[in-house]
Amino acid sequence: MTAATITAPATVRPGIGPTVSQILSMAWRQMVRIKHNPFELVDLSLSPVMFLLLFVYVFGGQMAGSTSEYLQYVLGGLIAQNAIFLTMYTGTGINADLRKGVYDRFRSLPIARSAPLAGKIFADMFKQVWSVVIMLGLGLLMGFELRSVAGAILAALVLVVFALAISWVSVLMGVVADSEEKVQIYAFVIIMPLTFTSSAFVDIDTMPGFMQAWAKVNPVTHLADAMRGLLSYGPIAEPLLWTFAWAAAILAITAPLAMRAYKRKMV
Repeated sequence: MTAATITAPATVRPGIGPTVSQILSMAWRQMVRIKHNPFELVDLSLSPVMFLLLFVYVFGGQMAGSTSEYLQYVLGGLIAQNAIFLTMYTGTGINADLRKGVYDRFRSLPIARSAPLAGKIFADMFKQVWSVVIMLGLGLLMGFELRSVAGAILAALVLVVFALAISWVSVLMGVVADSEEKVQIYAFVIIMPLTFTSSAFVDIDTMPGFMQAWAKVNPVTHLADAMRGLLSYGPIAEPLLWTFAWAAAILAITAPLAMRAYKRKMV
């Protein structure tokens, strides 16, 4: 009589349907955390409010001759800048959960490896929409002339698409860095030059020639111009095409790198 050979069942990757369901479950887990810690929304509300008030009422007269004219110009840029800054929270949150062993527990579950990371990103998109509503609402109270409601809705959708892509940069930093402080440092070094060398706050024609060359290809310039066109005035089609092109390129490069780094971290 020969001993029976027992083989472990092969690991089967979940299909598209189960993966989407798992991502949504992980996103809901992140959303429930806001219910238990509503201070997160307070923090997300105060920062954009302060930025908008300071830029318009402190710099508006110097930049455009009047605060009302500068408000029409800068609101779209501030919304774009704030969205990119918010993605930093995705990286710091993932870094904190990794160090606490949260993702080690997820690894023991029969779920797609991408589900915890993608779930975190999708949950943070709620924060993006919340922030847009806060800034646009305050802008209207300050006298901002909205182009159309449809334009505002489309602007929010475009912003979410770009934020989804750029969030993978934050995920990569969150996985690679060994502390939340380093994630913030890495993000600051990347975000500050991108936002302040774009058309978010000033017309790039006022910049020196060498800086104009960079500003014209800067992805934040295209995003800010798209927001400005949809919300207030200016071209729409070309900035939108460039925004989607940048989003696709950023996603195609950083998402695989982030997943590879995450898998190595989990070994």
